[in-house]
Amino acid sequence: MGSARPGIIVAGYQSWRRLTFIHWRVPVESVQRLLPNPLKVDSFDGSAWIGLVPFSMERIRPWWSPSVPGISWFLETNVRTYVRYPDGTTGVWFFSLEANSWLAVTIARRIWNLPYYRAVLELSSSPRDMTERINCYGVRRSDAQVGYTLTTDVPVSRRPAEAVPGSLEHFLVERYTLFAVDHRGTLFSGQVHHDPYQICPASVEIEKNSLVSASGCCIEHPETPDHVAWSDGVDVVVSPLVRLSSH
Repeated sequence: MGSARPGIIVAGYQSWRRLTFIHWRVPVESVQRLLPNPLKVDSFDGSAWIGLVPFSMERIRPWWSPSVPGISWFLETNVRTYVRYPDGTTGVWFFSLEANSWLAVTIARRIWNLPYYRAVLELSSSPRDMTERINCYGVRRSDAQVGYTLTTDVPVSRRPAEAVPGSLEHFLVERYTLFAVDHRGTLFSGQVHHDPYQICPASVEIEKNSLVSASGCCIEHPETPDHVAWSDGVDVVVSPLVRLSSH
């Protein structure tokens, strides 16, 4: 990855690859009850949105260290929604994050106050009929019968492009702030910095999906999402968490 951008405080570097953004439209009130104060649902077209995002985490390192084989690469899946802080800042609230790295889970829970879980994850890719790229994802949480299995079809004829500002795609994928709460109820925010995603429409076949409901999010048709997009990925600069408030 490249060097930090001017004026940015750097905690580390990451690459996010082979992302599928899968989203469901849900009532605002069903999500608001799950959020800590003072966060509010950030809605689009009158609805809250729940996302399931599987991808590959690569070349992860703190600012002072190179990437380490066997540690800096792992698979991840997050279940998330979109929120707004009272000062108008919008960002992501994670209900759960699955990773197949015990070290990543331990560090993320202790340092980043994020709800990571140790899980068994799989990701494979293959072409189909020279027209589509097939990406198969699967996850099973280590300590529970929770997981999903899905296949993403990506038309190679579609040129990836940046999401148009004001569009649903932009609302769902262009998020640069995360919020987290520690065990004392203190709210933090963190910033990530990267070029806009290059995305394209995709289709998905979901065989099973108990991961979203395990996070407390009620979705009427968990095998039938309302929006699916694909990105080859981005290189990311991560800034440290900043304390906001206690509640």
